[in-house]
This record gives sequence, structure tokens and C-alpha cells, in this order.
Amino acid sequence: MRNTRSVEELGGVLIELIGFLNSPRRDYALLREAGIGLDRALFPLLVALGARDALSVAELAHLVGRDYTTISRQLAKLERSRLVERGDDEADRRRRRIVLTSKGRKIVKAITLARQRLLSAVLAGWSESDRAALADMNRRFADALMAYARQREERE
Repeated sequence: MRNTRSVEELGGVLIELIGFLNSPRRDYALLREAGIGLDRALFPLLVALGARDALSVAELAHLVGRDYTTISRQLAKLERSRLVERGDDEADRRRRRIVLTSKGRKIVKAITLARQRLLSAVLAGWSESDRAALADMNRRFADALMAYARQREERE
């Protein structure tokens, strides 16, 4: 039997990290650091759109783990606030793409800078090589998770 201690430890650490990162308190802290007054439920949508050029409602729902109807309602709020707009999908005219407006991009930039400040404070005692190693390993892990999930979905 293989030693599973590191896998068990990783599982425990992931549960702890996910709980920490999914906490509404963390979202409010990040929004406060960014100086943004935004509904906490809406900012993950903006951040997801900021990481990509444009997404369909279904893609955005899948990305943030919410259902289509919830995302549609939340996007309507973001549209009313002039943070996003819907446009035609060049590849498929039946679909609509959601993109950030310039106002939405400014908010995403403020959130990104706030996240960088907070992470810099947390990692202040870490060497640059340790920071780089953490980023590299997390990228490798995220890529492996996504590849594994795609392979499983293709088999289903």
C-alpha cells in the first residue's frame, strides 16, 4: 500500500483553504480593501469576466458554480450598474457574450490591486523563491485538476 499521508494532508489543507476563501468575511475584506461598494454576490462574476475577454451566461455559470437563472439575474444587476454589457458572439449568433464595460474593468483592476496588497502582506516573510514556488505549484495543481476534470467529463 502506498503512503497516502501527503494526499490526506493536501485534502485537509484544501478544505481549510476553500472554507477560508469562500467566507463572506474574506469577500467583504477584499471589497473594503479595494474601496468598492458592491454586492458581494456580484463581485465573483466581475472577477471571472476580468480574467477572460468575454463569456456566455452558461460559461460564466459553470465557472462560478451557480445556475444559469441565478447568473442571469445577477448579470441584469451588473448591466443596470453599467459594469457589464451583452454583445453578439461572433462564432455563434445564437449566443450572447458578456463583457466588462470600462467602469467594470476599473472595478476589477481595483479588486486585483487590493488582492495583491493583501497577498503581499500575508507573504511578507516569505522569500521571493518561496513565493515563486508557491505560485508555480498552485498553477501546476490547478492545471492538473482541470485536465483531470476534462478527461472525466469526456468519458461520461
